Amino acid sequence: MDNENNRSNSFASKAKDYYQLIKFTLSFTVVFSCVVCYLLAPNVKEFDWYMIAILFLAGMLVTGSANAINQAVEKDTDAVMKRTGSRPVAAGRMSQNEAYTFAVIAGLVGVGMMWYFFNLSSALLSAFSLFLYAFIYTPLKKINSIAVLVGALPGALPCLIGWVAGNDDFSMGGWIYFGIQFLWQFPHFWAIAWVAHEDYSKAGFKLLPADKGPTKFTAIQGIMYSVLMIPVGLLPYYFGYTGFVSAVVVMICNVFMVVQSIRLYQQMDVKSARRVMFSSYIYLPIVLLALLADKIK
Repeated sequence: MDNENNRSNSFASKAKDYYQLIKFTLSFTVVFSCVVCYLLAPNVKEFDWYMIAILFLAGMLVTGSANAINQAVEKDTDAVMKRTGSRPVAAGRMSQNEAYTFAVIAGLVGVGMMWYFFNLSSALLSAFSLFLYAFIYTPLKKINSIAVLVGALPGALPCLIGWVAGNDDFSMGGWIYFGIQFLWQFPHFWAIAWVAHEDYSKAGFKLLPADKGPTKFTAIQGIMYSVLMIPVGLLPYYFGYTGFVSAVVVMICNVFMVVQSIRLYQQMDVKSARRVMFSSYIYLPIVLLALLADKIK
C-alpha cells in the first residue's frame, strides 16, 4: 500500500513539474490565440472539434517545447529569482537533459502534427516561432532590451500560424491579427518587467526600454504602443473580416489600455504597473472572443 502511495505521489509530483516546465498558463494563452485565429480564417466554415483539439495539442507541444528550452537555458538565473526559483530545472527536481529531451520530442511531434493535419506553411511557421523564442529571444534577454521586440515576434506568430493553418495562405487577415497581438505585448510585458524589476535585475535581464529601470520613458513607450493598438484594432472591420459590434468592443478595450498606460505615466508606481498588467491579461481574450463572436453569430 505504501509503495502504491509513493508511486502515486511520485507521478503527481512529476506531472506538476511538467506542468511548470511547459508554463501551462502561458502556453494555454498562446494556443488560445492560435485556435481563435484558425477559426477566424474564412476557409474554416464550421467548428470541427476534432481539428480544434488537434491544433490545441500541437500548439501546446510546440509552445511547451520552447518553454522547456527556455527553462533549461535559464536554470541558474531562474534559481536566483523569487518568482521562478521553484521551477523544476532551477530547483534541481529535473535535469537539464530531461528538459531538453522533452523539448526535442515535443517540438518534433508538434511541428509534425501541424504539417500532417494542416499544411507545411503552418508547420514551418511553428518551427520558426520555436526557434526565435528558444534560441534568439532567450539569450538576448541578458544582452539588450531589444529582446522584448524580438520576443514579441514569436509571441504574435500563433495568430498567423492559426490563420495559415485554416486558410493555407498568408493573406491580410492573418497579418492583422498578428499585428494586434504583436503591439499588445509591449504594454503587457513592460508592465510585468516593471512589477518584477528587482527580480529581473538580480538575474541580469535587460527588459525595460530605459537602462535606469522604471522611468517616464518606459511609461511613454507603453502609451505609444497602446495608442497604436487603436487603429490596428479597427483593421479587421475595415477589411470586412468582422462586424461593427466587434469593432466597438475592440475600440473600448484599446481605449481602456491607453487610459491604464497614461495612469502609469502619471503615478509611476508598481500599483499602476500591476493595473496595466492585469488589464492586458483580460484585454486579449475579450478582443479575440469578440472578433470570433461576430463571425459565428
